[in-house]
Amino acid sequence: MKRKQPPRGTDNVLEDLGFPDALELSARTVLAVKLNALLDARGLTQVEAARITGMTQPKVSQVRRYKLQNISLERLMHALVSLEQRVEIVVRSARRADPVGITVSS
Repeated sequence: MKRKQPPRGTDNVLEDLGFPDALELSARTVLAVKLNALLDARGLTQVEAARITGMTQPKVSQVRRYKLQNISLERLMHALVSLEQRVEIVVRSARRADPVGITVSS
């Protein structure tokens, strides 16, 4: 009896799970991780974070729980800027070693 080979995964678990917006969701997750780390480091409550970032408290709660489907990349970037962070966007030609897609690093 021949065993089936398991499907090969990618570097993006969200893509492997079939999320249609996996690349953007991955980018939002990286930004949310950074935002949550800043909120933790500053000891901010959700209400304080909402006041500083211009988000509503329920939106801050969504970010804190990584429920990011209704949070835009732009909103997360603005929140990071309001916490005195510099956000840079770089656009360059894709190459074989660096494929087409969205990459966020912090």
